[in-house]
Amino acid sequence: MMKLKVYADRMSQPSRAVIIFCKVNGIQFDEVLISLAKRQQLSPEFKDINPLGKVPAIVDGRLKLFESHAILIYLSSGFPSVADHWYPNDLSKRAKIHSVMDWHHTNLRPGAAGYVLNSVLAPALGLPLNPKAASEAEKLLTKSLSTLETFWLKGNAKFLLGSNQPSIADLSLVCELMQLQVLDDKDRLRLLSPHKKVEQWIENTRKATMPHFDETHEILFKAKQGFQKQREMGTVSKPGLQSKM
Repeated sequence: MMKLKVYADRMSQPSRAVIIFCKVNGIQFDEVLISLAKRQQLSPEFKDINPLGKVPAIVDGRLKLFESHAILIYLSSGFPSVADHWYPNDLSKRAKIHSVMDWHHTNLRPGAAGYVLNSVLAPALGLPLNPKAASEAEKLLTKSLSTLETFWLKGNAKFLLGSNQPSIADLSLVCELMQLQVLDDKDRLRLLSPHKKVEQWIENTRKATMPHFDETHEILFKAKQGFQKQREMGTVSKPGLQSKM
């Protein structure tokens, strides 16, 4: 049996979700770094695995699969070591997990990823910063955080959909929000601190997936320190300023 291969860049939110999921559930895999900063996702070798040139992607035997939610569902269904709460056998629970993950891809993800990309990360990927796009993304992010706070995290449950254990949806969404760590601390707190349930849920998901959560996010905290140094030296535009004007 060939070992599962996971093609990923840990600076990518969905890549981290897939890596953490495998580690937490004892799924043996080989991690293959596809560096986005070096544009390796556009190489002919990687395009043979994902012609669309995006991470994460997996190869399991003959199957080549991309899109992180599809990967998480496949791994949950195909590996017996995965505990039921990640992707329950109960059909109605499963449907609700699909519902929140579909919502995520048109709301929270473009909001969070768009804001971080256009206010901080773009130059590292060879793109220009775009204050107008950052401001639009921020509106979507703020609206999405409110929806999380008041709808998806309603009641006193520790996780999404009233659950007391995490599902693949919790992992996907929390890895997305961790990307806000690369922002200036004041900017990040301005966005997150009004949403107390969201902050607690991020911490609950982190604790439920330790030590793998912190270990997989180490690269993000290194990047955060790098951007902080650049800000102190005045070589990076301060995120959030343009969007407040």
